[in-house]
This record gives sequence, C-alpha cells and structure tokens, in this order.
Amino acid sequence: MQMSDTRQIAATPAEVYAALLNPDVLKECVPGATEVTGSPADGFEASVTQKVGPVKATFKGQVTLSDMIENQSLTISGEGKGGAAGFAKGGAEVRIAASEGGTELSYDVEAKVGGKLAQLGSRIIDGFAKKMADQFFTNLQTHLEGPADVEPEAEDDAPKKGWLGRLTGKE
Repeated sequence: MQMSDTRQIAATPAEVYAALLNPDVLKECVPGATEVTGSPADGFEASVTQKVGPVKATFKGQVTLSDMIENQSLTISGEGKGGAAGFAKGGAEVRIAASEGGTELSYDVEAKVGGKLAQLGSRIIDGFAKKMADQFFTNLQTHLEGPADVEPEAEDDAPKKGWLGRLTGKE
C-alpha cells in the first residue's frame, strides 16, 4: 500500500524538522502511541495500540531515521509486532521545503502488514493506513501551529425555538 500527500504548515522548516526528531512530539502525534523512547541517532522504540477492523492489538517496535538532510528531508522506517494480530512495517520519505507562510511538507508512505491483519483485506488495511498517516501529519501540524481558531457563536438574546416551533413558526 502506497500513498502520498502534501501539507502546508505555518512553521519554519527547522521547526518542522526538529519536531520529527523529538520522541515527545512523535508520541503526541502518532495515533494510539503509549510510549516513544530513544533518539534520532539510535532509533526509537515505540508502543502503539490500535484497532483495525475487529482486530485490536498493541504493537511494539523499532523506528529508525535515515537519509537525514537537516531541515530538508528524512526517511522514517518502522516495524512492529502485535502478537497474534500479526505485524506491520513501513516507512515514509518526508521532504520539507520553505514556502510562503511556512513550510511545505510532502511525504510518500509505504506500509505492509501480515498475520491476522493481512486477512482483513486490502480495502480495510489501505483505508486504515491512510487514516493513520493523515492523522499523524494533522497532529504534527496542530502541534506546530496550535489548535485551529474556532469562531465563537454569535450570542443571540432571542429565545431558541424547539423543533416543533421551527416547524410551525410558533413557540
């Protein structure tokens, strides 16, 4: 399973690159991560609990970073075992470039699964992998930019009508 995407992040390339190397940020951004320890030089050990279709498992595995060009690109590779559920492994080639208003982050992800997970079918696995990648990069973007501003609802002194009042025009 392969996928690619690009995101605009309102942060400098150096900030984005540093965030991708920080185990605390990775723990915050990886959906279901319960533990991420290690360093970029030695690699990271991670524990991630996820439910894929009817299969729920805790994956323990290694994440390594390679082909690191500071503030420009890196390759993330990982492999995890989920006991009876099977295994998952994959990687992402991440490219970072300065753009107007911040950083353009683009990535190509490849993922493979085996064991019970592989029996779920490629549609479920592909959808889940895409959701995980999207969620990771959305979480990274939120971490760097802060939560999106939500406009407050207009305060209206008029009493609110119930569904029957709206339907009949009366309260």
